Amino acid sequence: MNEPITGTQAPRIPGQRGERLLDSAVRYAEERHWDVLPGTWLEAIEGVERCSCAESGCPAPGAHPTRPDWAAQVTGSAVAARSLWSEQPAASVLLPTGRTFDAIDVTETAGFLALARMERMGMDLGPVTRTPARRMQFFVLPGAGAKVPDLVSRLGWTLSSVDLAVLGEGDYLAAPPSRVGAGGAVQWARRPTTANRWLPDADELINPLAYACGQEARDRRG
Repeated sequence: MNEPITGTQAPRIPGQRGERLLDSAVRYAEERHWDVLPGTWLEAIEGVERCSCAESGCPAPGAHPTRPDWAAQVTGSAVAARSLWSEQPAASVLLPTGRTFDAIDVTETAGFLALARMERMGMDLGPVTRTPARRMQFFVLPGAGAKVPDLVSRLGWTLSSVDLAVLGEGDYLAAPPSRVGAGGAVQWARRPTTANRWLPDADELINPLAYACGQEARDRRG
């Protein structure tokens, strides 16, 4: 077994997994024109996988920026992305929000309920991620952070009461196939395709999302 590697150097990982991370980062930058950021990774230490940041109780093991000034590492270049992940093949693929997209974050239960309703209504949707923490993130046009609180309030709820959040400027999300702790990898609930290149505005999705979150909140109280 390889010895644990410390510092900023990424550990050796099976080639196929490393290639998936590299290829995904390059594809996001090249095909979707998304900015990408190499994050932390998971290291096997005495048979236990831990975040490369070495912090005990890390809230997002293997899937957060490696330094406070992470914005300086962000790139939209496919060439630069290939170089970064060639140096750190185990690095998670992070996507900064507030640039080419924001994301509306809800629980998995509410997310699937809303997704089914939107599909029945024939709504145009962007990509949607599903995380090991049982959250779903709906990609929307930038600027959602300024709109969503008021939109939710008009529907009779608050963000905290319905467990709905917005990832916007200064935030990021982990993209497939990044792994987060022992829970597994981030997955696509709706993959990026040529058909969903153009993202919806937050006000197009907020009604079914807030309704599903509100229903879940009522079920919990009941």
